[in-house]
Amino acid sequence: MKLTGAAATRYFAKPDPARTGLLIFGADAMRVALRRQEVIRALIGPEGEEEMRLTRMSAADLRKDGARLIDAVKAVGFFPGPRVSFVEGAGDGLSDVIAEALKAWAPGDSQIIVTAGSLTAKSKLRKLFESHANAYSIGIYDDPPSREEIEDILKNAGLTQITPDAMTDITTLGRALDPGDFRQTIEKLSLYKYNDRTPVTPVDVTACTPATIEAGVDELLNIVAEGRARELGPMLQRLTGQGLQPVALAIQTLRHFRALHTAASDPGGPGAGIARIRPPIFGPRRDRMQRQAQTWGMYRLEDALKLLVETDLTLRSASRAPQMALVERAMMRLAMMAARR
Repeated sequence: MKLTGAAATRYFAKPDPARTGLLIFGADAMRVALRRQEVIRALIGPEGEEEMRLTRMSAADLRKDGARLIDAVKAVGFFPGPRVSFVEGAGDGLSDVIAEALKAWAPGDSQIIVTAGSLTAKSKLRKLFESHANAYSIGIYDDPPSREEIEDILKNAGLTQITPDAMTDITTLGRALDPGDFRQTIEKLSLYKYNDRTPVTPVDVTACTPATIEAGVDELLNIVAEGRARELGPMLQRLTGQGLQPVALAIQTLRHFRALHTAASDPGGPGAGIARIRPPIFGPRRDRMQRQAQTWGMYRLEDALKLLVETDLTLRSASRAPQMALVERAMMRLAMMAARR
């Protein structure tokens, strides 16, 4: 049988131990591995592997010894409890071997969990599980996690008190990050809020979110956008001493002002515009950029972008002018523009 959507999500969290087996397939190996870990843990519990109730085998192992899977399925465990026979990285070439194990399965045997890469609708392995009366097939695709999936991840991490704004940020984060990175971020957030009974806020989410640019460069861009010209020189000197390259700085400055322009020119206002930016911007940084976009306005930001594009073209040309001096001049002009308001 085939499971999709919310039904598949619920099954991963609470699988039926009376089922013969489960096929999990998908192009993203990380997503497949995370789901496989979740379902096996739900079947045998956290101590299952230590109690030898989990038998692992690779596709290569099974190709060498086709009877290995049936032996694992029929084996009697030393410890009581559900058992799992797990085959990793299977393909259509093993469909006959796996079919024999599914046919030989009887109540009380270990459940057969199989993972595979991308499989077409005509795949023999998919058809084997989808046509079986007591087994399931679930495809894992690159869709972002649903609200229900995110809530399950948060619940498993012990995070139940979350403000609406923080939940919005977490949902956006789930769409932007890879599944593994997203789960690690939630685990980090859980540790961050350990023994803290106050609800999770956007500030907490921001503190645990992987940084997209160095904090120093981020602050430098805020100095420029907010017209704090006197602070520009010392900050720029410090970052240059750390090895910051002029071309990289020009690119990041252009990216920052393009984001401000996107926010300022959105028909729904800067707040709606900020929400559309990818990668997403969170918490206090989002509020700060929204204020910057409101202060500059769309037309002045167009002038700023024109200046930055001209600087970028000069950097890429045959000009012999010192590159960092060109970037510093452009940033100073932007800071003065912002200060004029």
